[in-house]
Amino acid sequence: MTSRPKVVICGAGIAGVAAAYSLMTTFGVEDITVVDQGHPLSLTSDKSTEAYRNWWPGPDWEMTAFMDRSLDLIEDIARATNNRINLNRRGYVFATADSSKIDFLQTMSKTAEARGAGAARFHDTANSVYMPSPEHGFNFELTGADIITDRSLIRRHFPYLSPETVALAHVRRAGWFSAQQLGAAMYETVRARGATVARGEVIGFRMRANRVDTVDVAMSNGRRSFDATHVVLAGGPFQNKLTSLLDVALPITAERHRKVSFQDTLSAMPRSAPMMIWLDEQYLPFSDDERAAMADDPEFAHFLGKFPAGVHGRPDGAYAALVLFNHHGDAVEPTFPLPEEPHYAEIALRGMATMVPALRVYNGRPSRPYVDGGYYMRTRENRPLIGPSGPEGVFVSCAYSGFGIMASAAAGELVASHLMEAPLPRYAPAFLPSRYQDPRYCSALDAWGDGGQL
Repeated sequence: MTSRPKVVICGAGIAGVAAAYSLMTTFGVEDITVVDQGHPLSLTSDKSTEAYRNWWPGPDWEMTAFMDRSLDLIEDIARATNNRINLNRRGYVFATADSSKIDFLQTMSKTAEARGAGAARFHDTANSVYMPSPEHGFNFELTGADIITDRSLIRRHFPYLSPETVALAHVRRAGWFSAQQLGAAMYETVRARGATVARGEVIGFRMRANRVDTVDVAMSNGRRSFDATHVVLAGGPFQNKLTSLLDVALPITAERHRKVSFQDTLSAMPRSAPMMIWLDEQYLPFSDDERAAMADDPEFAHFLGKFPAGVHGRPDGAYAALVLFNHHGDAVEPTFPLPEEPHYAEIALRGMATMVPALRVYNGRPSRPYVDGGYYMRTRENRPLIGPSGPEGVFVSCAYSGFGIMASAAAGELVASHLMEAPLPRYAPAFLPSRYQDPRYCSALDAWGDGGQL
């Protein structure tokens, strides 16, 4: 290890900022430069739903342990800042109107328990003792999940869900927080400790004896070179572009994901609700007259087809709401700004109205909906890439799919530990880029599926 590391972090999203934060606060590294084309935390890090969960039923225990560590660190930041980040523990509710999915929910909960996420508790009678999650704060010790299959108990505690709901799983170490404030707290600490932030595009790396030595950056006032003993590539949607400069290919693809936020002027989204996810495929709720009118209109005929499971949403503050319905999962090339998707807001809101019928009051058209989004950069098994990759001194922190905000604290700590040659947690090998060189790992991929993506 170089006695005085000079670290250049390529990317000022949450992954890059968290890496700088851990290097400075945990390891005392002083010479850090963060390079980004845009403003810090502005590309996709501020497009998050800001939710978190430690509930990862598979493929094994590592994701749960990794996320628990991240949430421990985020809770530390919440305590140190008087909960500036507005962390709550309302949980996630996975709900279904399909009785055949009850076994799935029960099995998933038992699997998550075996992976270390907390106990699975089953409620199949009306007098079963169920403890609601608090609306505010995060000092709530209950973990694991409560699986409720008694419909009267569901109606008592979740009266806003579709009356067709037959079962749900309420995941407890879950909720949301302000991603903007978490990022700002880390970024302010990094700047206060003397990190340099350079606005520009990384255009090349230079080596000395197969070790990274210099990072070349195109800036508005010309080209500048930064000396480096170590480089962290945390480029988010531009990660493949960065690694191509080093002739390194990573097994990651991009999926475009959007969300819609709107002012809930008619109070249709319950203010005390948790994050809610509908597990069923669906046909969007339209009246017979609406269906007849759309059937012959090419612009709207696809609204009448079956949409996938997974629409989810939550209240946002005192008056707003967020809804996501990522009904396309194709791999794409990242481009900015995101191409428009006509009618996304209406599709998302109508889809969420299947789960929360009160939302039908908007008829799919709330006042002034705002659609934004970004890209899920993901591996096949939906686990991140964290660790050394390519020439000596180069490390990656990427492929955080839809869980980058919640994973950020542990991700920053892990890549910093790799860089500083510090002791690593037991879960570290599961996220190494080199895992794909292990034949046993590769043979297991087909059985693992998507690893828990919503």
